Formats: sequence, C-alpha cells, structure tokens
Amino acid sequence: MMESVATLLARGELLLQVSDSAALDTELLLAYTLDIDRTWLKTWPNHQPVTEQIATFEQLLLRRLNGEPIAFIIGTQGFWTLNLKVSPQTLIPRPETELLVETALKIWKPANCRALDLGTGSGAIALALASERPGWQLTAVDSIDGAVQLAEINRQNCQLDNVAIYQSDWFKQIPKTDGESKYHLIISNPPYIEVGDPHLKQGDVRFEPESALVSGLDGLHDLKHIIHSATDYLEPTGWLLVEHGYQQGVDVRGLFLAAGFTSVQTEVDLNFLDRVTLGCLP
Repeated sequence: MMESVATLLARGELLLQVSDSAALDTELLLAYTLDIDRTWLKTWPNHQPVTEQIATFEQLLLRRLNGEPIAFIIGTQGFWTLNLKVSPQTLIPRPETELLVETALKIWKPANCRALDLGTGSGAIALALASERPGWQLTAVDSIDGAVQLAEINRQNCQLDNVAIYQSDWFKQIPKTDGESKYHLIISNPPYIEVGDPHLKQGDVRFEPESALVSGLDGLHDLKHIIHSATDYLEPTGWLLVEHGYQQGVDVRGLFLAAGFTSVQTEVDLNFLDRVTLGCLP
C-alpha cells in the first residue's frame, strides 16, 4: 500500500525525535524530495508519492538521523530574506548572525557606503546588506576558494550587482589606501571557538569546516587580528562590527578600546546573550 504525505510526515517526525526540530526537518526533507514547498504538503496531505520518491525520502531521513545538517542535505539555507546555496566548505548561515545585519543597517552611514565583509563564507552577510541597500558598494572576501565560488553563485542567484567577491586571507589582499578608497563599514563573523571546545564534537558543527569555527586557544586569535588591523582600512567615523561568542563580550570590548575605537557597545541576541560588538573609529 502506498503511503500518503501525511503518513510519511508522521513517520519521519517519529524517526527524527533526536532533533529539536523534528517536524520542521521532516517537512523540509519531504518537500525537497518532491520538489515542492512546505505549504503544498499541508494542502495535499493525501497525495501518495511514488516508490522512488519514498526511497529517496528515507535515505535523507537516515542522513539527518546521523546528524548531518538539513542545510547540507538539501543544499540551501534561508538567511534574512534570501535563500542561499550552502556547502560543507562554509558555515551554515545562522539566525543569530542576522543581528550583525540588523545592527549594521541601524548605524548612520552615507547612502554610497563602502562596506567590507571579512570571511564571507556563503556571502550571507554581504548579500543581505546589498539587498537592503542598493546604493552601497560591498566587497566580500574569504580565504577559501570554494567559499568565494559559492558566494559568487549566491550573488548571481540573488541578482545583486553591488557586491564584489574575491579571495583574501582577512586583509592580506586588500590594499591599504588613503581617502576615498577606505571603508565606512567593516563587518565580520570570524571563527571564535576555542581549540578543544567539546561543542565541536556535537550537533551540526561536526559537519562544518573547523577552519571557520576555531580560533586559537582562547577563541580570540582572529578577532584580535581583525580589530587591530581594521583601523588601517576604515574611514574616520567608520564602524567595525564583529560577531563573537556569548562569553567573549568583555574581552572583545577591551580589544576595541585598546585599538582606539569609541562608542564601543555589545548587542545581545534573542536569547539575551552577548553576540555582536561594534565601535566607531574617531
């Protein structure tokens, strides 16, 4: 007897009880298998997929049961208002990182703002800002060639022409210049997890590149480099915004102040945890 959409969803949710989002995971996997959206599943619960589709769905369920992130299984992840392609060469864009975008959009900057996104990964931050501010000119860089290629694919898919993407290890390939070539905004979600952190063996991060997660014994190695170097690339009154771990707020604010930034403050995420610190270059 053929199984209906409703039956498959119920079976998948039962199997994926190990996930905190079992129902959503099951809907996403079945929608991906059938090449339809989740609304369709609710509209046609009695539809009976063919045998080959059921077999594919079951294979995807097993991958998720093994802990593989949904985003890597279906190859996409929503971020801001965009649907982005993802790959195991980059971090999966997370809702917490949308706070970086929200904060950047609130700060006063010229209509023709020049912004730099360091360690762009899938391009999520730069593309979200570009979609909201067509007059801005954004540069997005990453040290990994595969990430640069993925971000460029996402840029083309989003049809955003105000973003330039290229390869650079942080600031290494970005020229130091004076005057109008400097940036009004530098923004980054760098690695900030300590070497040996037990969370690296848990959940989705097991499948993500360690180079995008780990930053020295204290988790601050890359943040120190970015904060110290950013002053050479920012316009006067330009802003630096970085994401960091929830226990790093005090240390990161200290790094900003030591580098000469003013108006230093930390924004909290939806769980009221320190997540984004920003400062202005005098």
